[in-house]
Amino acid sequence: MAYSFHGGIHPNDQKAATNKKAIEPMPAPEKVYLPVSMHIGAPAKPVVKKGDHVYMGQLVAEAAGNVSANIHATVSGTVADVAPHPHPNGTKVLTVIVENDYKDEPDPSLQPLNADGMTPQQIAEAIREAGIVGHGGATFPAHVKIQSALGKVDTLIINGAECEPYITSDHRVMLEQTQDVIDGVKILLKAIGLHKGLLAVEENKADVFGVVQKLLPPDGSIELRRLKTKYPQGAEKQLIYALTGRQVPSGKLPADAGCAVFNVDTAATVARKFKTGMNDVRRIVTVSGSAVAAPKNLEVRVGTPIGQVIEAAGGFKEDPNKILMGGPMMGVAQFDLSAPIFKGTNAILAFCGDEGKGAKNPSCIRCGRCVSACPMNLMPTYLYLYGQKGNIEACEKYDVLDCIECGACTYVCPGKLPLVQGIRSAKQLALNARRK
Repeated sequence: MAYSFHGGIHPNDQKAATNKKAIEPMPAPEKVYLPVSMHIGAPAKPVVKKGDHVYMGQLVAEAAGNVSANIHATVSGTVADVAPHPHPNGTKVLTVIVENDYKDEPDPSLQPLNADGMTPQQIAEAIREAGIVGHGGATFPAHVKIQSALGKVDTLIINGAECEPYITSDHRVMLEQTQDVIDGVKILLKAIGLHKGLLAVEENKADVFGVVQKLLPPDGSIELRRLKTKYPQGAEKQLIYALTGRQVPSGKLPADAGCAVFNVDTAATVARKFKTGMNDVRRIVTVSGSAVAAPKNLEVRVGTPIGQVIEAAGGFKEDPNKILMGGPMMGVAQFDLSAPIFKGTNAILAFCGDEGKGAKNPSCIRCGRCVSACPMNLMPTYLYLYGQKGNIEACEKYDVLDCIECGACTYVCPGKLPLVQGIRSAKQLALNARRK
């Protein structure tokens, strides 16, 4: 049985360029750029200054409050500066810049941990200290998700859907780092106080099922679930509904539906923290798209400039007309290739020719396809039009804040309206109005 949800779309997955390519380690760059904001929540506070020597894995910026995350040096070397630097979100953010000494000397205080001999609270604290955040893109601090799940959650879901086109980083993690994924699930189960977890994978990753099945614990504590290949199957609310039949209430979190959801690479990162002691310093990144010369899956140090990651994949074979961090449906367009890879980066995509170009004269033809495609049962065309008019009351009436910005409406629109961009702006207007 393949699990699914209402609405959604079936775009060409465009994964063939990289889904058979093993993860390649990318050499660490001359400098890494570590922004104090690479997670949801308050920016971290730098605890180092220019001229300080740092070890790989050493704390360089400390979480500011509970909903925040520690940031660690991803190479050993010298702090070259603590100053504003271009960020993937399009702004300049305070950044710890570390000049690499190419020794990769680990912080001597970091040691492997034995989760079997730890309490759930100690496990959550170790995950907090490691600065682990959601690697699926949302970058929610993992320890906060664990804390919010305690006493409320009866189901742990590990998200291996990876439903956006082009991206294959999680696919390769499940194939090549399977034991880390399984071990990470076991640790998360103990941290939350559960005895069973669901590992959910889309049907288009058929080669994963046999590999994972062989390593599943014989006690049945981890169950492999097959998902129908459909976008946005990997969105938390859609995944929860597909697997459990539960709906996350409007304005609420997965914990309010009795579920905790973690990405497969997040689980693998948790396992490596306990096995090696090393903090969250690396990312698996798919580099693909029509403008990329040699698409690859790369293991990249957090803080590596985007331009250098593209060079590691052969550079551009043609001048790109669009560069995205993330997938083509929900990714963020990049304007400065000196901005760094951060903890939530799962892909860098570059497109040339007609690919990625917008329409010249978009218009709504009242076909209703966006309504049929919306996985949240919203009215995208109304939200877009009311947002254009600045009618916040109407946007609120039509539940604009429930939009997950998946882009399914934009994809199916024959009139080529930039629906998700318009709705995103309307959401911001609604949030601003609520703050007043």
